[in-house]
Amino acid sequence: MTTTTDPTVTPPDPLAAGTVRMVDHLAGELARAGVTHMFGVGGANIEDLYDAVHRGGAVRGIVAKHEFSAVTMADGYARTTGRLGVVAATSGGGAMNLVPGLAEAHASRVPVLALVGQPPTGQEGRGAFQDSSGKAGSFDAREVFAPLSRFCARVEDADALVELLPRAMAAARADPPGPAVLLLPKDVQQARIRVPGRRTSPTADGTYTPVAAARPDDAALTAVSRALRGAGRVLVIAGEGVAAADARAELAELAGRLGAWVAVTPDAKDVFDNLDPRFAGVAGVMGHANVADCLQRADVCLLAGTRLPSLARDGLDRALATTSVVSLGPEPPFVAGATLGGDLRQALRAVSGRLPPHSRPCPRHEGPLPTALPGPPPARDGRTVPYAQAVAAVRAALPQDAHVFVDAGNTGASAVHLLPAPRHGRFVVAVGMGGMGYTFGAGIGAALATGRRTYVLAGDGAFFMHGMEVHTAVQYAAPVTFVVFNNNAHAMCALREEFLQGGVRSDDLFTRTDLAAGVAAAFPSLPATGAADAAGLREALLRANAGDGPAFVALECDPREIPPFLPFQSFTENEESPDARGSVHAG
Repeated sequence: MTTTTDPTVTPPDPLAAGTVRMVDHLAGELARAGVTHMFGVGGANIEDLYDAVHRGGAVRGIVAKHEFSAVTMADGYARTTGRLGVVAATSGGGAMNLVPGLAEAHASRVPVLALVGQPPTGQEGRGAFQDSSGKAGSFDAREVFAPLSRFCARVEDADALVELLPRAMAAARADPPGPAVLLLPKDVQQARIRVPGRRTSPTADGTYTPVAAARPDDAALTAVSRALRGAGRVLVIAGEGVAAADARAELAELAGRLGAWVAVTPDAKDVFDNLDPRFAGVAGVMGHANVADCLQRADVCLLAGTRLPSLARDGLDRALATTSVVSLGPEPPFVAGATLGGDLRQALRAVSGRLPPHSRPCPRHEGPLPTALPGPPPARDGRTVPYAQAVAAVRAALPQDAHVFVDAGNTGASAVHLLPAPRHGRFVVAVGMGGMGYTFGAGIGAALATGRRTYVLAGDGAFFMHGMEVHTAVQYAAPVTFVVFNNNAHAMCALREEFLQGGVRSDDLFTRTDLAAGVAAAFPSLPATGAADAAGLREALLRANAGDGPAFVALECDPREIPPFLPFQSFTENEESPDARGSVHAG
């Protein structure tokens, strides 16, 4: 009996002395770098990597339902652990589905490594299925991923990975961090390489020894310190960079020495104790009027770990124009002022070292955070729960070591405005790209990485985009509590139509759905509750806290309720009654 073989393909020799499959080496290096989970969706051109992860056993492969959510799982993993998040996807549509998630990681400076399968090199430019080599009229995947990444390379041969993988990892964890992308042709993944000698030593926890941060520039340090020493009142606005640098203690120390108020950007509620008397609230479009008041009274505004983008700056521009601004962080801010660049943690310590060692008292300000939303109360139809009451129920049940992931829209604005961050967990809002549905994957990634109860707060619009990742949470018994605020609408869009475009269109108002009943039917093992009121919501959340796996809670909200969102505030200030907003309900 004879067999036919392709003469252009030489099968790897499984007994080749001193060699391993490239993917086995890659999986081993991920484990050595402290990676515990790899998230993704499988496919023919990435299956060899999944095989290596499965065989190696040191990294757990998590299969998501969609590549966007797989990236957000890696993103949530990175934000809650400080480790490198890793996502894997196959070629073609799988690869392209990574783009919005990597864009968020790029904008929010999150270290993520994307491993993207490609067709075999011998088929490039020859009509290969899902060819993205840039040859023979195909598009070039490198041109897609390069603008979204700190490093992007196609691994042309297996031996090249030995040099490219450390470069990709280093770029992802650089200052500032962000995504790195390696394009891996299938035949290159299967090829065998000789295991190289170790060029770096892992620390006790399996991660590589970090590169020592450069000392702060002395001239910039002197300028910033002089400005702060001479200030009577200081407002600190702290951003996500404080969390990324694990510099909360350094921020608190500096604030104490300055006698400063501390405000936070919408994506950084967890970088300073929200119940501390110094806490001034959230800055920007979803924030608190107290921050603007403190800024107007301050002599200096110190930015720490934020460039102060528009979502954090809206409503503050006039006061910023008349206040001296100084900044600490690796990137210059979007407002003028003296900047001390480099490693944020070192910068905070260096500035504190130039100040008197004792704490100064904090001037009085309007805090604490409000418990009600601005504007008139929402109209009640007997079936919906006002956002303020719902958020209060979440606050009452929220464990102080939980992680919280808040999605976009009315839900996000209300939670950012009203819900204090847990004292010992992350409070994450993905405002880099603001992608709806981010939280479903990110919460799962965080829960699997840390084992802590994780809350996902999202609206029905976000749920319909990526809510079927609930299945992934069920599959892996992730301790995630999904709380869906269902207003049966893209309500923020409907409000924009009414207030800014002269009338509501019916396309942003949805047919009513019973999400809890649907999820309960789809996942019989998942505790799914439809909360009729705030008390029922709190009870359902407490039950979920006592469990080990996922839980799902839905409640109905009013699409007419105006969220704490700055573009709507001028309208709420002139409202005489909630009935004036009835046109939103009319759709």
